[in-house]
Formats: sequence, structure tokens, C-alpha cells
Amino acid sequence: MDVYISKGIELIKDVPGEGLEAAKGCAVTYNARIFLRKGDEVTQDSQSISLYGSSLDTRMIDGVELIDHTTTLGKRQPIAGVEKSLYGMRPAGYREVFVGPHLAYGDKGIKGLIPQNAMLRIQLWVHDVQPPPNNAMQPTRKARG
Repeated sequence: MDVYISKGIELIKDVPGEGLEAAKGCAVTYNARIFLRKGDEVTQDSQSISLYGSSLDTRMIDGVELIDHTTTLGKRQPIAGVEKSLYGMRPAGYREVFVGPHLAYGDKGIKGLIPQNAMLRIQLWVHDVQPPPNNAMQPTRKARG
């Protein structure tokens, strides 16, 4: 039976973590590996590491060096398929998902890395979840008196 996180995101594997659950406004530190549907890995992290080296925070996972990414959920910083997949994850959690093109790079792709309209298989590891700042973006009310 297929399990979908949302329309266009099929859950392949889910290993729950422990601690604070990632929700809107939380800062989430994660690593990702991206594969094309046919299995070829998109080596975007390796290319960035070779260009920027020591200025990036990285960690080894399954023998592969990956960049630590931090995003605030709800701000649409990573591709939509990654952001939607991070919701509900906890530190030390792992998810593997198939992401449809409309939640990835769509009809544009990334020249030399991801073809147009590509279905992606994405592996996600969450390392840290920080709560949203207290009353962030909340309007203040004046007391009536």
C-alpha cells in the first residue's frame, strides 16, 4: 500500500527520531541525498564541497560527505518536496521519499544535474530541530483600559 505525505510525495521509508517534532517556524538542520528515479545520484553536495570546502559544515553518512542544511519551515527555502517531507520529523529521524516534479525542479530542471520533469528519490536525515522564536511574527495587542 502506497503512503503519501502529501500530494506528490510518496513515503518509502520512515525511521522516527526523538525530541522536538519539526513544525512551521522550527529551524531544522538536515542532510539530503537526491537520486533520479532511475537511480543515478545527483551530486550537488559533492560539487559544492569541492568548490567551497572548509567553509561548509558537513558530515559523513553511509560513507558520503554531505552538507548540513538548515532551514526554517514555512519560509520555502528548500524545494517544496524537501520542506514538506521535513514536517513531523524529529532529531535522529530518517525519511526516504519519492517527490514529483511539481514539488522539485519542475519543467526547468537543473542543467547538467536534474532533467526537466524529473521524479526524485530523496533521503533525509534530521540532526536538530529548534523551536520557533517566542511570539515571532505575532502582532502585539494594546491593552484596553
